[in-house]
Amino acid sequence: MLYTRYYLWLLAAGLLTLGCVNPPDYPDEPVIAYEGVSKDSIYAQVTGIADSIVFQFSFTDGDGDLSSEDSTDIFYVDSRFPNTPTPLALPSIPREGTGNGISGDVFFTLINTGQVNCLYDGRFPAQNPAYPVDTFRLSIFMVDQAGNRSNTIRTGQIQIKCFGP
Repeated sequence: MLYTRYYLWLLAAGLLTLGCVNPPDYPDEPVIAYEGVSKDSIYAQVTGIADSIVFQFSFTDGDGDLSSEDSTDIFYVDSRFPNTPTPLALPSIPREGTGNGISGDVFFTLINTGQVNCLYDGRFPAQNPAYPVDTFRLSIFMVDQAGNRSNTIRTGQIQIKCFGP
């Protein structure tokens, strides 16, 4: 009986020690890593076919100041329009625990409206049967509330199918 109590106290002390884990130590600027994409092609808007593609990346931020109700935190740039970043907003991320660092995964869906069209000879959208496919890549970065900019990640090449099947 004495040994049983001893082992129970030892087990309780071990569990208590495991519960005291140090918070992660992330840098103050966001760091992102490309995780993948749902597919490598999408139909253009002009085809009339509803289509979308999902991009995934992970992030860390040491000071946890990525999102607020009125901020844009994510920016992506279509390789065909290199000077036009498109802003996206993260949902509000609640702070948990005693540390300020946060991490997570972002999934964002690009629906074939707006920029998902074929570009040919400076015309947008293009409808030239001689060019049935257009391509693009996305460059993605984040900016936190303090103005710290993350690294930039790039997707693989995505095909835009300019005509329906």
